[in-house]
Amino acid sequence: MKRIVTWATLLAMFSLVGCGDETPPTQTAGFAGLGEEAGDFAQAHDGITLRFPEDHAAHPDYRIEWWYLTANLEDERGEPLGLQWTLFRQALTSPKERPAPGPWAADQLWMAHMAVSQGETHRVAERFARSHSADEEGQAGAMAEPFRAWIDHWQLASHIETPDDTSDEANAGDTFTELQLTAHQDDEHGGFGYDLALTAEGPLVLHGAAGFSQKSADGQGSMYYSQPFWRVEGEVTLDGETRAVSGRGWLDREWSSQLLGPEQRGWDWFSLHLASGHKLMAFQLRGGGEGGSDYRSGTWISPEGEPTALATDEIGLTPLESRRVAGREVPTRWRLTIPRAGLDLSVDAPHAERWMDTSVAYWEGEVIARDADSGENRGIGYLEMTGY
Repeated sequence: MKRIVTWATLLAMFSLVGCGDETPPTQTAGFAGLGEEAGDFAQAHDGITLRFPEDHAAHPDYRIEWWYLTANLEDERGEPLGLQWTLFRQALTSPKERPAPGPWAADQLWMAHMAVSQGETHRVAERFARSHSADEEGQAGAMAEPFRAWIDHWQLASHIETPDDTSDEANAGDTFTELQLTAHQDDEHGGFGYDLALTAEGPLVLHGAAGFSQKSADGQGSMYYSQPFWRVEGEVTLDGETRAVSGRGWLDREWSSQLLGPEQRGWDWFSLHLASGHKLMAFQLRGGGEGGSDYRSGTWISPEGEPTALATDEIGLTPLESRRVAGREVPTRWRLTIPRAGLDLSVDAPHAERWMDTSVAYWEGEVIARDADSGENRGIGYLEMTGY
């Protein structure tokens, strides 16, 4: 029997923070349903070979998926500025229950978030859509050649028209290496948005075991890769004022059908561009480790893009300071240690008010990494925190 799925189901499945004070403290259904068993959906596991450009597109046989871009920029006055653009996909039915294409048929739901942040200003918008997985011209979707991920007029799309339209032999056959990000939103403050060119200055990075990123001791996980080497240039509009910007971007791609274990309550995820040229991705999932401990994982990335997987016991994450944000205590200063890389960092959010007050709420904002002892600036990046 086919399931009838409502927008409430989409929000529950993508709920990065649960239901706030209304969530029963004894609930163990997995983090907002992300621990639900895979059923007839395809499941991520070790041994799957990622293939490009095919894997830049949507994977409708899996339950959930996202294209997640953050960027640390400076405007023409040298003032720091941050942005986020994320497209989420949620399967309405398992592959066995998928309806035939038709004018009213839909088997996928989509949600997108965008944000622009500078100083104390933080502007946020979201959109929703539905589509059929066989429709490449619908209201929302993601395709590989040429790459395009979109919802309405918000889109991340390739500059390269054909796979052979590139002088970079290492990236020949992949239209993902030069992208244009366009999204604008009207609001009572005069509107905000961006028109940005993204140029890859390093390779794609596969996390975990050749792209399978385990998320709990029980073995749940996702297929996960990143492009952490974006050079970003273009224009950002904030409160009706448009200014030139440039900086660095980080794009994450994940898909799964059972992302978490049933007892996991949320996560803290870091992406850092370090002054040495190295990159670092590190996360902890609260719960799901051995004996009920937190589960940690990460990737240490060389300036040339060579990844080194980091195990739970190779990552130290300790909250040092919390701020009251959106009616809850959120840790905005952390100590992050990676002994094998000689890292001992204090990672601070200079502006606490980065709450994504969307239908699915969470904290997402810019951070500065400093040497824990000397206070010397070591890098910049982004932090996402859920479940608070």
